[in-house]
Amino acid sequence: MALTAYCDAVAQGFTHPEAESMASEVLYQGLHFSKYDTLVSVLENEFERELPASLPERLAPVLLSNKAVQATFDKFGLTDEFVASGQYDRLCTELTGTIVLLIESNNLPIIGQTNG
Repeated sequence: MALTAYCDAVAQGFTHPEAESMASEVLYQGLHFSKYDTLVSVLENEFERELPASLPERLAPVLLSNKAVQATFDKFGLTDEFVASGQYDRLCTELTGTIVLLIESNNLPIIGQTNG
């Protein structure tokens, strides 16, 4: 589909860089929003005092396999444009709450511990 988009763009008179940009848009359609990146961002931003710097990237795959986390993602229509919507902030807030509940329900001793 990306090749077709590129060829069609060139045939319509677009420059090669413009055609490449159009082909890339087709190629990456549906891949811009990342649950993994969103979880890493939430962990880094909301739990920076509680988690060592290397842990968010290792913890995100574990959280992705959790039913409660998946249920939180499932509430939202996740598209390429989702990050630019007002719903993205709401998703991050709900993910933060879900993670706090998981930590509390599993008696994980990271919430409330600060370095100062």
